[in-house]
Amino acid sequence: MLLSDGTVLSRLVKTLAGIALAGALAGCQVRPLYSASSDTDGKLASIAISEAGDRIEQQVRNDLVFLFSGNGAEAQNAVYHLEMDVTSKTVGVMNDVKTDTARSGRVTVTADYNLTRADSGETVVSGKRSAVAMMDFPTQEFGKVRSVRDAENRGARELAELIRADVAAALARR
Repeated sequence: MLLSDGTVLSRLVKTLAGIALAGALAGCQVRPLYSASSDTDGKLASIAISEAGDRIEQQVRNDLVFLFSGNGAEAQNAVYHLEMDVTSKTVGVMNDVKTDTARSGRVTVTADYNLTRADSGETVVSGKRSAVAMMDFPTQEFGKVRSVRDAENRGARELAELIRADVAAALARR
């Protein structure tokens, strides 16, 4: 008679569904996407970065040193070593039909990187990232040179942030 009206059965089903849902959600972890724990911050501060070969690679390296340490100081007792190879390419994207000269362009800054443990040489994370910065080409030559340099700096800063996010995610899993 209790099951004939369905109230006890529906309560039982709802209770079992609630328990199953709670069990499924118990394995989930919720963490902020871009924040790092103090443990991860300590690991980031203990990364030594390879020497730069050119101006753009030096810009990426400087930005990474600041992002890893938070104060611009390089790691003294490095636990990890980050090896980078940074390249840059500048192309015009809109040509003026009358003069056949580029009016705007883009700079693509690309890095191949490999983070290893300093003591064992074990690879923690490696990858390839790119950042694109758009620019205008003014008619003055100095303005054009300065526009390209500013775009390279913006691309290098964005690339450093992408690499930092990859490295922080890898170190947070360790």
